[in-house]
Amino acid sequence: MTKDQKIKIIQKVLNHYYPNPKVPLKHKSTYTLLIAVLLSAMATDKKVNEITPILFKKANTAPKMAKLSVKEILKIIKPIGLAPQKAKAIFNLSKILQEKYKGKVPNTFKELESLPGVGHKTASVVMAHAFHVPAFPVDTHIHRCAKRWNLTEGKTRKQTEEDLKELFPKRYWIKLHLQIIYFGRNFCKARGHKKDKCPICQKL
Repeated sequence: MTKDQKIKIIQKVLNHYYPNPKVPLKHKSTYTLLIAVLLSAMATDKKVNEITPILFKKANTAPKMAKLSVKEILKIIKPIGLAPQKAKAIFNLSKILQEKYKGKVPNTFKELESLPGVGHKTASVVMAHAFHVPAFPVDTHIHRCAKRWNLTEGKTRKQTEEDLKELFPKRYWIKLHLQIIYFGRNFCKARGHKKDKCPICQKL
């Protein structure tokens, strides 16, 4: 089977199960998306979605968040992994947004990645879903699925991202990254995966 045939099968299955995937993190603005994605590192979306409504009720903009203390932020986000580092990052980046960007979230990778606590994956999610710039954020589910489907030999997410970007047309990147996340969670799981029961693995 050629790579092109493989890509067609994968996209056909993903489009069947997830024709219109939505961002799984609750948010109402670019700023709340940024904070939710930052919080989701080393944490489940379910846990983040439980915490963010409480946090955003107190502060849903950079100027409001900058008025809170790190201690107040930490108290709310404590159940989430790496909470102390994340509380500091949320406070510091909110101050930077207020002072340098008039409270708005910048719309370039370089500026986003210069913010505290914002790595390439977080920046990619914000660029894709807030600013509609083609990006392919790779998380553990995508990394795992891409390896299982022999789309990459990448040891790192960065390599996997580069390989996937070469294989799939740019216009599909944003949709695909969500489709593969949902598929990985529901069908192509890390544990207890059975090849003959997986709608993609059984076909490749």
